[in-house]
Amino acid sequence: MPTDRTISVSELNGKQKVAILVIALGQEHSVKLLRLLGEEEIEEITLEIANFKKINADLQEEILQEFYNLAVAQEYIMSGGVDYARTILNDAVGSSKADEIIGRLSSFLRVSPFDFLKHTDPKQLLTFISNEHPQTIALILSYLDAGDAAPVLGGLAPEVQVDVARRLANMDRCSPEVIREVERILEQKISSVMTTDIQQTGGVKVLVEVLNLVDRTTEKAIMESLEDSEPELADEVKRLMFVFEDIKMLDDRAIQAVLGQTDKKDLALALKSVAEDVRAKCLKNMSQRAAQSLVEEMDFMGPVRLKDVEDAQQRIVAVIRRLEESGEIIIDRGGDNAMI
Repeated sequence: MPTDRTISVSELNGKQKVAILVIALGQEHSVKLLRLLGEEEIEEITLEIANFKKINADLQEEILQEFYNLAVAQEYIMSGGVDYARTILNDAVGSSKADEIIGRLSSFLRVSPFDFLKHTDPKQLLTFISNEHPQTIALILSYLDAGDAAPVLGGLAPEVQVDVARRLANMDRCSPEVIREVERILEQKISSVMTTDIQQTGGVKVLVEVLNLVDRTTEKAIMESLEDSEPELADEVKRLMFVFEDIKMLDDRAIQAVLGQTDKKDLALALKSVAEDVRAKCLKNMSQRAAQSLVEEMDFMGPVRLKDVEDAQQRIVAVIRRLEESGEIIIDRGGDNAMI
């Protein structure tokens, strides 16, 4: 690029701006910056620096200000979300400049659609979206963490739960226009702003993650309906899910690893309402004294609430998932048994 005339910021690409930033920062600070980059990036930026004959002070000041604004905006986004960052920047640099900064930073950070919902209580969200079309609800849930999506799905009317679950599992991709329109509607009810390119949404895996965290009553109702209406989808979901009763498919070493990290009170509760073969499999993998003590504790408990049993079972399933994620046990998703 020409270097013998005044250069404007709008003419510069990203690498050229970084090159000017390195020049403006001076040797001591630029060394720290370059250490954060890869060898190829350092070579490219060094080449850009070499191409500049002279950088006037005004241009350096503009570049420093631009990177400062991006850094401040990123801090605001991390602490309070995109909407909070835009509000602060509106006051600081004006709405037009704020939109420009957020636009660049959102693209750089790859901010996900509905990211603002991370700060919304699931119960409150349920109130906002419970009357929306099931496809809209499924789209929103597909962008939430499974732990946040589960109570929302569980709080919907039973017939809506099944419809949303089916749509969530069958969802593949969604256009930016649809996402922005749904965000706009939610913005009127809560507050938000979002981004974006066509993105992967939903799918069977997302549905499984959500079903693994909803209460068992909701899970059973959804699965029973799917088995009637879409048996192939139900089979795929069941193949990927792990419910407490599936513990009998684990081999002895895997069960012992799970029991070693399970609260004994949870185990006693969890085994209160299971088939005899599931209970026997667990007791078989305990010492005789521990097994006898567990049986006595179960007898001493007397009648217990079904919800308490299901909650305990879910906590144990969470242990199983954690051990699988860490590689301590391997669950055969093909459907026969587990290996360790």
